[in-house]
Amino acid sequence: MNFTAPALFASVFPESFQWAGWLGLVFLAWRWLMSGDWRQLADPRRLNLFLGATVVVLALWQIRAGVKPGLSFHLYGMAALTLMFGFWRATCAGVLILFANAVFGRGSWEALGVDALLTAALPAAVSWGIFRLLDRFLPNHFFIYVLGNGFFGAALSVVAVGLATTALMALGGAYTLDYLLTHYTPYALMISWGEAFTTGMMVTVMAVYRPDWVESFDDARYIQNK
Repeated sequence: MNFTAPALFASVFPESFQWAGWLGLVFLAWRWLMSGDWRQLADPRRLNLFLGATVVVLALWQIRAGVKPGLSFHLYGMAALTLMFGFWRATCAGVLILFANAVFGRGSWEALGVDALLTAALPAAVSWGIFRLLDRFLPNHFFIYVLGNGFFGAALSVVAVGLATTALMALGGAYTLDYLLTHYTPYALMISWGEAFTTGMMVTVMAVYRPDWVESFDDARYIQNK
């Protein structure tokens, strides 16, 4: 089976959900501007890395497999982007990917706000939250970083998206809860294993050979004197 990021078509959601999604997206954009994180992209090297990683994930999201409109499966790549760039730039990358999909007719303009919150902001927030918790409460060790963030954090980010999509679809009346729990949710949760393996391998390789690509990783803290 091929996997792809879900495109939440406007036809499956009431208009109120679409407006709420756009308002949430505008709020996130405002918070990003206020955070000053966007200044990190003034460095040409960081900008090139950011754009390159965004294009790689964009290509990954073109591999599609769907059940019904709004119910598709995918490998997100958001956990890897979050570990590389932090929450704000990872979310920005996800929004850029959704914007590109909409431009080329592979996504919905009306539902772009909901898409952004579910498939970009939510997995980035979960991944970043796991990183902060592990960084605070567990020892600084390479294997804790890779297993905790690359595998466990990535898996949880996909679980969160699957559960949130199920809840939103049921609340919006797009599909019945019984249908979702039978034909969508179990398979959406199973994708977490693929996401965990893929992200874990990518983060491990980058941490070993290109640690400067992963802003959340510090080889002096996680490797030296261990």
